[in-house]
Amino acid sequence: MAFLTLLRKRLLGLLLVVFGVSLITFAISHLIPGDPARLIAGDRASDALVAGIRHQLGLDLPLYQQYGRYLMDLVQGDLGTSIRTSRPVLEDLQTFFPATLELALVALVLAILAGVPLGVLSAVYHNRAIDQIARTLAVTGISTPAFWLGLGAIVLFYGHLGWLPGGGRLSEGLAPPPTISGFYLLDSLLAGEGTLFLDAVEHLILPAATLGFVTLGVVARQIRSAMLDQLGEDYIRTARAYGLSRWTVILRHALPNALIPSVTVLGLTLGDLLYGAVLTETVFAWPGMGAYVVKSIQSLDFPAVMGFAILVSFIYVLLNMAIDIVYRVIDPRIGEVS
Repeated sequence: MAFLTLLRKRLLGLLLVVFGVSLITFAISHLIPGDPARLIAGDRASDALVAGIRHQLGLDLPLYQQYGRYLMDLVQGDLGTSIRTSRPVLEDLQTFFPATLELALVALVLAILAGVPLGVLSAVYHNRAIDQIARTLAVTGISTPAFWLGLGAIVLFYGHLGWLPGGGRLSEGLAPPPTISGFYLLDSLLAGEGTLFLDAVEHLILPAATLGFVTLGVVARQIRSAMLDQLGEDYIRTARAYGLSRWTVILRHALPNALIPSVTVLGLTLGDLLYGAVLTETVFAWPGMGAYVVKSIQSLDFPAVMGFAILVSFIYVLLNMAIDIVYRVIDPRIGEVS
């Protein structure tokens, strides 16, 4: 019963979030100065042609009618038609989503691989030199703008050293692997194309490292805080009293318990990465949803911008719901308390 109650609450919250995001993005989109119809027709187009385009797009209707139409289509799973590409927004997003998700997942893995050890060392050597260095790296990661870090990485590793490519998902002249999942790394392996896989890895390193470093601070600080709480518990002192080595106690007992409250942060970080990929994809010319929505903003493509915001918000709430379920599985006491 508790699980069903939680599920109903989360589903209701999902609907409210989608409605709220659609309303806010609709309002912001129409507050942006500019006329999409004029942009499509061109500066030299006649007023009659512009008016015809506005009528065709429904932009001559009152705002409440435009939003009502959009909401009715949204209920049916229709995100509208892109003004820029003349294709359904959902179809466009499905095309670009795998690239963004692949980038976000690799960035999250890098952030976890670096952030968890950093947080553990910071907690174990509390208020020592290692802790100060780890905290400095964490704060630097949180406060560094992704676009600035990305540009610096391109200048250094592509411009000066020539070690890595500066943008894109593959080198020019290479055809993408057969589409199975949309992830170039996985699809190239499944197709048995090792050269293509290595090329995709090279193109992924800089954008994923940039996005992962920005997330590194969040992971490290969460792990540090959770580890400090666990290291002060009685069971840690008991384990040490039984003669277990320091790092056995830390890695086998303290760290698994510290990871439980960190599940929420780590899961929601993936949702943040989907939003954060917008700037990273723009800097690295990564052909994902971020680059798509930036071009849509420049073209005053309201349906595309709103569709992107609604899709990512929908995924964010789904992740939140999944995290709650996982949290109750790995720690049943949560369900008992609630």
